[in-house]
Amino acid sequence: MIFEQDPESEIIAQTATEPQPPFEAKLHPPREPWRLRDLLIFILFVPVALVISNIAVAVGYVVLAPLVGWTTPLMKLQSNAIFLLTLQFVFYILLFAYIYFLVALFYGKPFWEGLKWQKLTGHNALRFLLGGIALSLVIMIIPPFLPEKKGFPLEKLFNSPASAYAVAAFAVLIAPFMEELLFRGLLFAFFEKHGGLTFAVVSTALLFAGLHVPEYWGAWDHVVMILIVGIIFSLVRGATRSVTPSYILHLAYNGTLMLLLYFQTQHFHKFPGVPHF
Repeated sequence: MIFEQDPESEIIAQTATEPQPPFEAKLHPPREPWRLRDLLIFILFVPVALVISNIAVAVGYVVLAPLVGWTTPLMKLQSNAIFLLTLQFVFYILLFAYIYFLVALFYGKPFWEGLKWQKLTGHNALRFLLGGIALSLVIMIIPPFLPEKKGFPLEKLFNSPASAYAVAAFAVLIAPFMEELLFRGLLFAFFEKHGGLTFAVVSTALLFAGLHVPEYWGAWDHVVMILIVGIIFSLVRGATRSVTPSYILHLAYNGTLMLLLYFQTQHFHKFPGVPHF
């Protein structure tokens, strides 16, 4: 006699033999990345981080001043390049920590992969490196054809060789990484998901230029140059689907400008003008 197997029993048997996901995975499914709510929370965090960094650096200076013999009053440090760069560095640390928490811990994604930082071949890396150098040379040529204003805030930071070296080091070692992480990494991902590729390119370029407006306040020819550079960085990010090429472009661009400025100013001793970085 042939016995027919109950279909329901067969389903139960198959279910019992199939590997089951961990119980925790059922309770905590992966979070949807790049939600508008998360973008809003990040935007609200930015001024909080700025306040915290100001307090931390001010307290640090007050504590260290008598120990190392600093005599400059805290209120007079607002034009001191080292102090301002330290403030910005602490601010960037807070932003980096928040971005890492959001991507790696909250979303549960590999940090670099989640922000589209991808490895490049040596050939491609060299191409973008040369592209950044070429871009800086083009940008150096254009300003004479535009109205110019001297005496903008960033120019005033180049008031001594020590300050110039500090600004140059920050512009090459810190700024390209953090600005690409923020604009072409985090914000690009949010904007592309909710507005499309074109919106992501345009909006990140505008925000990138907006970040530099306080540095070049009143010198709108510099702001125009920064906007053009930002559009190129964002276009490369969109075309390659990776942040790495725009970072290499940015690094080579800033590095070339600082190197040219170094030679133009007799090793940071005379400052006729400041480039757009």
